[in-house]
Amino acid sequence: MNILEFQERKQKGQKISMITCYDYSFAKILNDTDIDVLLVGDSLAMTMHGFTTTLNASTEMMALHTAAVAKGAPKKLVIGDLPFLAYRKSLSENMNCVEQIMKAGAHAVKLEGAAGNIELVRHLVDSGVPVMGHLGLTPQSVNQLGGFKVQGRNEKAQALIKHHALQLQEAGAFSVVLECVPSHLAYEITKDLEIPTIGIGAGVDCDGQVLVLQDMLGMNNDFKPKFLRQYFNGFEELKKAFNKYHSDVIHKEFPTEKESYS
Repeated sequence: MNILEFQERKQKGQKISMITCYDYSFAKILNDTDIDVLLVGDSLAMTMHGFTTTLNASTEMMALHTAAVAKGAPKKLVIGDLPFLAYRKSLSENMNCVEQIMKAGAHAVKLEGAAGNIELVRHLVDSGVPVMGHLGLTPQSVNQLGGFKVQGRNEKAQALIKHHALQLQEAGAFSVVLECVPSHLAYEITKDLEIPTIGIGAGVDCDGQVLVLQDMLGMNNDFKPKFLRQYFNGFEELKKAFNKYHSDVIHKEFPTEKESYS
């Protein structure tokens, strides 16, 4: 899939599936699936490095993980997140960050918010870099938002999100993620935009959906937001496998003669 197919999917009413991925091993598996797009999200600061927010992700961290995913999934469209403040500095510093992530193997970049970013989006698009926007709950602004909360609850907030979505489209973004906004707002934005919307906690009417890989595989048994559907009980199943290996070792059931060299 490429960014031109995003537009084709919306025109044909065909949904887009996107999932986060941060490493080579999972990328190899996903490369052999029907999933359309892999997002190397700055959520890796939490899922892979144990931080409590995405703010600790750095450009170097993002580029390293992007390279691993790109190597493991050569058949997939790979989008790399621009980390906290990496695109809010001078133009040269912003472009250096983008350059690192694109040269690591990303086919496009994603950035959060519209205010203060529109000219950069235009410059990136004019420079040959596809840009995906991200509105609603923007995790990099968690401190300003007062936590991970649903956005667009009142008319003023909804109007602003709509305005920002249209701004991103006008600036050349090829798609916009809508995170944790009321379903009716996501529906209206999706209907008004010519570019596709990708939802997470934004209802079924978006042009596509995205979930964090570890969340949808049930690997974090303490995280169960309303919007999340778990497709596998990863925490318990993996724990069973590890405990079975431990048991086999201590009871001398592994390795067997067949698994040993003569």
